Amino acid sequence: MSLLTHVLACLFGMGSWVAINGMWVELPLVVTEIPEGWYLPSYLTVLIQMANIGPLFITLMHRFRPGVLDERPVIYCIVGLGIVATFLLAFFWRQTMTIGGSLHSVPLLVLTFLLSVVDCTSSVTFLPFMMRLRPQYLTTYFVGEGLSGLVPALVALTQGVGLVHCQNATLAVVANQTADNATMVGSGELQAIYQPARFSAQVFFVFLSVMMVVSLVAFILLNHHPSVARERKNDLYFSGDLAPGKREQGLSLHAQTPEQKPMISHLESKREAKSSFGKGTYSNLEVVFIFVVLAWVNALTNAILPSVQSYSCLPYGNKAYHLSATMAAVANPVACFIAMFLPIRSLFFMGFLTMFGTGFGAYNMAMAALSPCPLLVHSASGTAVIVLAWILFVLSLSYVKVTIGVILRDEGYSALVWCGAVVQLGSMLGAVSMFPLVSVYGLFRSGDACNTKCPI
Repeated sequence: MSLLTHVLACLFGMGSWVAINGMWVELPLVVTEIPEGWYLPSYLTVLIQMANIGPLFITLMHRFRPGVLDERPVIYCIVGLGIVATFLLAFFWRQTMTIGGSLHSVPLLVLTFLLSVVDCTSSVTFLPFMMRLRPQYLTTYFVGEGLSGLVPALVALTQGVGLVHCQNATLAVVANQTADNATMVGSGELQAIYQPARFSAQVFFVFLSVMMVVSLVAFILLNHHPSVARERKNDLYFSGDLAPGKREQGLSLHAQTPEQKPMISHLESKREAKSSFGKGTYSNLEVVFIFVVLAWVNALTNAILPSVQSYSCLPYGNKAYHLSATMAAVANPVACFIAMFLPIRSLFFMGFLTMFGTGFGAYNMAMAALSPCPLLVHSASGTAVIVLAWILFVLSLSYVKVTIGVILRDEGYSALVWCGAVVQLGSMLGAVSMFPLVSVYGLFRSGDACNTKCPI
């Protein structure tokens, strides 16, 4: 294996969701200067789901015109669009237009929609492209995909976005009738004051544009660098459905390596029927199970739980919130590293790990529902538990996602296209289900980072 190819695959993967992840972590700085205010997250949720038109088009083309659409030109287009959109965002995100008698951040919303199209479409194009490389590099790609959330979060943390300090609040001023001065009467409450950022949102968006440029350069080198060419197999192997015989031959030859062999249980000999999916390694029921788990895991990690993270963590304090967000972002690439050196493809283990991670997700959801007075809110142990719950939630389900990606990679090009489509479907269903609960019906109440009034 080539270290250069690993580095390039990782940098390429970082371009998959870095733009939208960066937009989310920059929200506390952006919302204070636009007319939409804190309604912007709701708009972002809708825009991201509308952007699934990109993956839908790619999936339908693959289904009804197999072999016609090459993912490489599409990747060049969407990454180039991402570079331009993030660069323009740096200069026009504050601009507003009057629509229906009120101000709206039209350039910000339009550019964010374009970035959503870029990132959503990457799910159904980046993964199939990785079929051109040896399977070991797919795990490295997932490491980069995890870093696409971690790196913007660390930069935003350095920037000081969302950091607050608490100071005494003054609620009333009582005028002294006999003196020229006024007496300030303090309430004893603490008020959360956002600290000024160390650098502007414009600099941050330029950084995101540079990250997209790095991803594009990595993609170009993956296509044309001589060292990477030795890690690639014959292009006939990747020509979609145009050369199924060649592709299956390549699969069978490469499956001889120990790391590529799926872990088939001792019940293999008792299976009566194989599915027509991929190489037919798994039965129809197992294929359904894999895709249901994939959709469920992505719904939880990409939409359902992130929408309530602030509700579950802020009652324990601002430090708990930032620690859980940062460590959860670290857990994603860590899970990919674990999967690289300890790949376990047992479907039983996958199901167990999914239930394990879902259990911690349920705890996080329960604490969000109990906000602003969740369990152990006044104790250090409560802070430790909520941070640990978020870490284990992301760690376990990220491992499941990588494992499914590797399994489907063994099943061929079409399997990875459907993998990306199901990832987007699960994320969309999760976002659609949580949007009315959080933004319309207001079932969750925010905790105060400085004042917690709960019974001990």
